[in-house]
Amino acid sequence: MASNGNLQVLNALDGAKTQWYHFTAIIIAGMGFFTDAYDLFCISLVTKMLGRIYYHQPGSVMPGSLPPNVSAAVNGVALVGTLSGQLFFGWLGDKLGRKKVYGITLMLMCICSIASGLSFGSSPKSVMTTLCFFRFWLGFGIGGDYPLSATIMSEYSNKKTRGAFIAAVFAMQGFGILSGGVFAIIVSSVFDARYNAPPYEVDPIGSTIPEADYVWRIILMVGAVPAVLTYYWRMKMPETARYTALVAKNANQAALDMSNVMQMEIKHDEEEQKKLGMVVQKPGNSFGLFSKDFVKRHGLHLLGTTSTWFLLDIAYYSQNLFQKDIFSAIGWIPAAKKMNALHEVYRIARAQTLIALCSTVPGYWFTVFLIDRIGRFKVQIIGFSMMTIFMFALAIPYDHWTHPQNNIGFVVIYSFTFFFANFGPNATTFVVPAEIFPARLRSTCHGISAASGKLGAIVGAFGFLYLAQNKDPAKADAGYPAGIGVKNSLIVLGVINLLGTLCTFLVPESNGKSLEEMSGENEEETVSSV
Repeated sequence: MASNGNLQVLNALDGAKTQWYHFTAIIIAGMGFFTDAYDLFCISLVTKMLGRIYYHQPGSVMPGSLPPNVSAAVNGVALVGTLSGQLFFGWLGDKLGRKKVYGITLMLMCICSIASGLSFGSSPKSVMTTLCFFRFWLGFGIGGDYPLSATIMSEYSNKKTRGAFIAAVFAMQGFGILSGGVFAIIVSSVFDARYNAPPYEVDPIGSTIPEADYVWRIILMVGAVPAVLTYYWRMKMPETARYTALVAKNANQAALDMSNVMQMEIKHDEEEQKKLGMVVQKPGNSFGLFSKDFVKRHGLHLLGTTSTWFLLDIAYYSQNLFQKDIFSAIGWIPAAKKMNALHEVYRIARAQTLIALCSTVPGYWFTVFLIDRIGRFKVQIIGFSMMTIFMFALAIPYDHWTHPQNNIGFVVIYSFTFFFANFGPNATTFVVPAEIFPARLRSTCHGISAASGKLGAIVGAFGFLYLAQNKDPAKADAGYPAGIGVKNSLIVLGVINLLGTLCTFLVPESNGKSLEEMSGENEEETVSSV
């Protein structure tokens, strides 16, 4: 086996029983994803309130809403920042070490979450400009957390439960979504009960109380609290043994660090250092990202991880576009003019929290419990396949679902697409890139894969925002051109999920194998002879 020539410290990590330090690492690493999900969840509530506060049109029968270009900027700038952060911090994590960069990303998230709520100015332009500025850097920090958290968790884990541990870090997003929803419900309820504003159709001005400007700021800033609480523990985490040994080439320090973490004696002597020297001197352990050897060994793997994550996020992020229409259609959310600004936040938060509780969160934890039992490949194939089936089940008889008596059935199927996204490719696309690439390129390759996903998210969130508009220009949302309609958009999404199923075959199964076994870092033969 490939692990026979491994350093003792790496063998100790691979064979370790589940211990308290594993759960500590999950919580410390997962808080970045908590903040990520909290922010992404709350911004949809915040943008509606911002429209009412800053873009009210006197005499209009409908409450104010953000113009399309402003809405795209507020929602999209964080995605662009995340994409940039994934590439930059992914590369930096391999150059400087995981730990050195890890605190920077968390602190950036904390500062920019708070700063987003402090966006200054009294004019719409100044508030939106400063909000977008801070949200870009918030996204930049969140982006760095993707490759670093996944890499750190994979390098701390044992072979047997590595997939579950990495998936559990990602599943912290579920708690971020729920916490965001619950907090928004509480804050909006407290302010609504205190000020008791009338609906917009009764009093357009009075329906948005001046204190509403505090509500959106409070909601955004609170997302930083859990991240702040874990900063100290992030700084106390030692560098991962695999980086210290295989990249920094210090086997003794790696053994000392993990002896303290695992509370056991791990051999660290000249013999181990010599063994490390033999490993790192192999030709297969020196090629770079842009080399022919990398393309030969890992080119298809990187194509598989980038393409599946790209296709998944197109489907995943575009699905969110239909939520408000679905919620309104089944009566979960009244027409905007029948609510005041605070009650609108409450109703949308309640509806989205229910979807998260019934489908999103269970999907994450199904993955955690099953990924090491049935393997990454099967989980991803099942997820993409079921998303394809359910998307076509929504799209082909779409006219049937538009009748009021069939709305509940539509929501049930729609919820299943979210369930199988999370019990499927939304989790596995995060897990696999942290397992199959060499230690010296692991963070970089995960960052490239994740950035490809965020590119898909931008396509999904904004391409489909225009694509899903009504074919009749008169019925399209204000400021948008005519599109292909919701039915045809759902068909396109079904095809995208089908492509994701096919691209999954490019990704190797890493279940039950050591990281060195997957990356080939411990093989006797050189890459050029493969």
